[in-house]
Amino acid sequence: MTERDLWPDFSRDALAELARLRDPAPAASGLLDLRKLPWVSIDNDDSRDLDQLSCAEELPKGAVRIRVAVADVDALVKDGSALDGHARHNTTSVYTAATIFPMLPEKLSTDLTSLNEDADRVAIVVDIVVESDGEVSSSSVSRAAVRNQAKLAYDSVGAALEGKASMPGRAGSSAELTRQLQIQDAVAQKLRALRYERGALELETIEPRPLFDGDRVVDLRVERKNRARELIEDFMIAANGITARFLSDKGIAALRRVVRSPERWQKIVQVAAEQGERLPPEPDSKALEGFLARRRKADPLRFPDLSLVIIKLMGAGEYVVERPGEAPVGHFGLAVRDYTHSTAPNRRYPDLLTQRLLKAALAGGTPPYSTADLEPLAQHCTEMEDAADKVERQVRKSAAAMLLEGRLGQRFDGVVTGASEKGTWVRVFAPPVEGKLVQGWEGLEVGDRLRVKLIGTDVERGFIDFVRSG
Repeated sequence: MTERDLWPDFSRDALAELARLRDPAPAASGLLDLRKLPWVSIDNDDSRDLDQLSCAEELPKGAVRIRVAVADVDALVKDGSALDGHARHNTTSVYTAATIFPMLPEKLSTDLTSLNEDADRVAIVVDIVVESDGEVSSSSVSRAAVRNQAKLAYDSVGAALEGKASMPGRAGSSAELTRQLQIQDAVAQKLRALRYERGALELETIEPRPLFDGDRVVDLRVERKNRARELIEDFMIAANGITARFLSDKGIAALRRVVRSPERWQKIVQVAAEQGERLPPEPDSKALEGFLARRRKADPLRFPDLSLVIIKLMGAGEYVVERPGEAPVGHFGLAVRDYTHSTAPNRRYPDLLTQRLLKAALAGGTPPYSTADLEPLAQHCTEMEDAADKVERQVRKSAAAMLLEGRLGQRFDGVVTGASEKGTWVRVFAPPVEGKLVQGWEGLEVGDRLRVKLIGTDVERGFIDFVRSG
């Protein structure tokens, strides 16, 4: 953290400020009271910083009203405060295998500003009417009082939606909540299908999550996509798009999250040609998604490695300022024109900035940030997100090396994931780790399967070394 200019600890001033904060009971003035709606949260099993809730209401002719509630973090974390200063510097929570470095202290992110079960909270609510064909026909943004009726987790809800298990927790004992989740799932699938039809990219990468027994890494678990994860992903994409358009319609400069049209498109074309496929000469997300879908079906084993190549060639996402009247850059990977980050203000500073802009717009006030204010913030958020990613990646690599450090001499089956002048890299299947092939790389190409022997690990640097075996 320190090497990447991220602050691992909160300042004395921030902690003193934190000690003075109290639970913000929703005030009736100017707020809709939506506390009786069947709101639910779905997140990781161990997540306690709950940023958003969702609920559904069936309408005539197959339409559904989806509401997404986002925690009003700005109610307690004021611009210019010591707590805001820490959040503005780091810009994101950093999730490592060893520990979490939250953007905001846990008293806030997991309590006072978290949409916890059975807690009355203030939220920004995005209202989305989705027609039977998946098109969004109308939308609105408001402030409201909400109450989480059930704290649920991805894996258990996903298994239930896929017919593999019963609904978990409160959802399992409530016919209303069970129906809620089924309606939300059906709408999310329609939104997803329409996005893919328009060229959104379905990519799959492997980022194993270390499992600890005390201080020892005992296994690596790969988190798989399921219907619950897709549900939340689709609703957040929709809510972020509506938020971006709302601010644009109000003539307010705002942060956008963009992935530009790939400058290295010709290299992507070359990658497709090596797989026997042809892509058009100009960037085309719909054609690229078609290629990816065919490769996923033809070679699921190597698809995560192909996905990683495409992600690297597309280039990283970044934050930019959209000025009123400007044509949006858009998000190439999601195939959407309007997109911001607004649904995780406990975890990401751009979302907190966007929330402050939204609240000012709803109140009819002057935006708290000018274009001149937002330009350096956008660049800083992009840079610090990259720094946080590097910290998380380094710790994942160190955890993998820690898992294998007592297994020198063992042999594993794997696949070549990279081959260049910089070296040859191999991903072994069990456990799902990647290392460098330091001997026996001659003649190997990306995608080749092979057997390797582990000859060295370096936990601090996250190095894993293999040699070819047979």
